Amino acid sequence: MESLDIDAIDLRLLELLQEDASLSNQALAERAHLSPPTCLRRVKRLRERGLIAREVALLDADRLAPLLGHGLTVVVELSLERQSAEALDAFEARAMAEPRVQQCYRVSPGPDFVLIVRCADMPDYLSLTQRLFTGDANVRNVKGFFSTRCAKFKPSLPLSRPL
Repeated sequence: MESLDIDAIDLRLLELLQEDASLSNQALAERAHLSPPTCLRRVKRLRERGLIAREVALLDADRLAPLLGHGLTVVVELSLERQSAEALDAFEARAMAEPRVQQCYRVSPGPDFVLIVRCADMPDYLSLTQRLFTGDANVRNVKGFFSTRCAKFKPSLPLSRPL
């Protein structure tokens, strides 16, 4: 495995990018107390090493609701009948290919997967359950929890190291 050789400055850059990946190189450099060329070089290296997997836009569902409807956010717990590596990989691949599945976690103990699903409405969710859950003979148990409100969403890893 390749040695990552990152330091506190790299961790600070990653933290700043997690908070706002739309920062210009100049703004990022200022916040990290670096020169812009140094900042650019370090961020490029972090991308090349795969520490920055991708950059995405987080949409405000409530502000989009007048245009698109509120939709449903569902947290789904799912257990498989068989938990072999092949069975887990197969279900994970199906979940990842489904556009309604925003996040997919293998978890333990308890269910085998936790999915975060976003659907337009209840018929859309029902269609998803038939495609992804009831159509798979290996799915044993599904529990869906419908979100009524998201109080906090912070898509970042804690990058500070414990003392």
